[in-house]
Amino acid sequence: TLEGHTHNVSAVCFHPELPIIITGSEDGTVRIWHATTYRLENTLNYSLERVWALGSMKGSRRIVIGYDEGTIMVKIGREVPVSSMDDSGKIIWAKHNEIQTVNIKSVGTNIEVTDGERLPLTVKELGTCDLYPQSLKHNPNGRFVVVCGDGEYIIYTALAWRNRSFGSALEFIWSPDGEYAVRESTSKIKIFSKNFQENRIVRPTFSAEHIFGGTLLAMCSSDFICFYDWAECRMIRRIDVTVKNLYWADSADMVAIAGDTSFYILKYNRDVVQSYLNSGRQVDEQGVEDAFELLHETNERVRTGIWVGDCFIYSNTSWRLNYCVGGEVTTMFHLDRPMYLLGYLASQSRVYLIDKEFNVMGYTLLLSLIEYKTLVMQGDLERANEILPSIPKEHHNSVAQFLESRGMIEDALEVTTDPDYRFDLAMQLGKLEIAKEIATEAQSESKWKQLGELAMSTGKLAMAEECMKHAVDLSVLLLIYSSLGDAEGISRLASLSKEQGKNNVAFLCLFMLGKLEDCLQLLVESNRIPEAALMARSYLPSKVSEIVTIWRKDLNRVNPRAAESLANPQENPGMFENWKVALDVETRVREKRGVYPPAAVYLKHADRSWLTLVEAHENGDLNHVVYNLYYLFSLKPAAQKNIGTGCRTKWR
Repeated sequence: TLEGHTHNVSAVCFHPELPIIITGSEDGTVRIWHATTYRLENTLNYSLERVWALGSMKGSRRIVIGYDEGTIMVKIGREVPVSSMDDSGKIIWAKHNEIQTVNIKSVGTNIEVTDGERLPLTVKELGTCDLYPQSLKHNPNGRFVVVCGDGEYIIYTALAWRNRSFGSALEFIWSPDGEYAVRESTSKIKIFSKNFQENRIVRPTFSAEHIFGGTLLAMCSSDFICFYDWAECRMIRRIDVTVKNLYWADSADMVAIAGDTSFYILKYNRDVVQSYLNSGRQVDEQGVEDAFELLHETNERVRTGIWVGDCFIYSNTSWRLNYCVGGEVTTMFHLDRPMYLLGYLASQSRVYLIDKEFNVMGYTLLLSLIEYKTLVMQGDLERANEILPSIPKEHHNSVAQFLESRGMIEDALEVTTDPDYRFDLAMQLGKLEIAKEIATEAQSESKWKQLGELAMSTGKLAMAEECMKHAVDLSVLLLIYSSLGDAEGISRLASLSKEQGKNNVAFLCLFMLGKLEDCLQLLVESNRIPEAALMARSYLPSKVSEIVTIWRKDLNRVNPRAAESLANPQENPGMFENWKVALDVETRVREKRGVYPPAAVYLKHADRSWLTLVEAHENGDLNHVVYNLYYLFSLKPAAQKNIGTGCRTKWR
């Protein structure tokens, strides 16, 4: 008989998977009972008046409750699988009261399994458990397995699943030597020997809400944790921090404390503690001051974690699998669903995880890579370089990224095998020759452009020219050639620009060379006829009539009236001011247009750039002005490296 409701029971639900019975009543409460012991586990009251319906679904831990005034969905228990793996790769898990086992090493070497792929494991039935397991854990040597739940614990042999010991416990933890402790209440903890004999009872002066095993026995309340030695339960250190979980390294000198929003890596100074205790000095309520040293703090919440050497591997709330070495966090993999760490097999260099459906997955993590990073963080580069050859080439890029993050860019350049990454590092270091070799092999326009820009910024114009040729960056080539006064280069660039359809660059090249007829022809071919007419009026008056004829013909197709309004100097010379003078001046300066004086004389004549040839003709000084002006806007051959400003002076 289940007694507890104060009014009529209106709904009952036997959960299809969990060992619970759920009852709803007109008293407004939902009560959850253990299906085996019939003990009341929990009472829910959401103040929505009477309960009329309960529902559950196989494969889900959610239940729905129907009230007078609404519905509620609640999640019962947790989805973390009750499982444990020993150092040899044997996994034991609990599916309700049934205990099953698999062996990772049963997957033959002839079967290739990729990272994150479900392992094809053969499940074997190991036995049953007399209680409903809430936690399951191997002891350090893997001989025994403890199952804890329903306020009790049972220790079984790992192979035959025989009962070796049992007792009352809310929590159970192992020591590194095979001793263990149980928390029977918030004020009573018992410690047992390896022979399952009770050694001592500890009654903490505070409410012990959790206990953690490892090198030291740890008890924590809501806002602090206390560490004790296993032998005599002497206070070692109190640390004021909210603790969710605790992970000890196998070396026994490092510990990770997982909090609400961060985790902390601490170093345990065993020698300092032992020396303090041997001195006979009294330990106060705070413990030994130098017992722990904070090494690193990381703002991430840890779901599950394990240690591999000095490397802490963990999964976070974003379901990323990370590892932390020397405070440096590296993301190994992005998990596509919630997974929980089982352990690490050094023989396979793989870390194993399990999901709520008891699927086991493995991910590669090289021990040599961890050792290398650890030595680099410690500053022991000589030993680190000895380990580097043992790291497979496919992991060298990861090593290089780690070195770059430490500011060791030159070392990263030597290690990485990725051409793109090597190029970026070479650019950072300003090693242009190395970057040039990579760009030559890759034949990437973007790489050539980056290298060319860096070469220009460092004054290496010859390399910049070569790079921009490969990058086909015509605008920058124009800048380089004009800066060098390279007439032949500009001439080649003009031809290349026309081939590439870069008419703006081609026009500038021709204009700087004084090839005005070619400029007009380019404008006409580009259908920029009005611009061609204006240019002809300014620089080549003899071509105006020809261009106007072309303009009229083109415009006549769109607007005949506008086409007729265009004035032709051959038909109406009076409409063009100083027209005959302009034609005479053009004839006299044409022969000097291909003369490229040295750029060294530019400053002597820069103040004459505002003069017009028509004014000079009227003043009788045309020959002198023409000679001076063509010093200003002409170029010599590349061998003499001269510069000009182009033919910019107008006729009027």
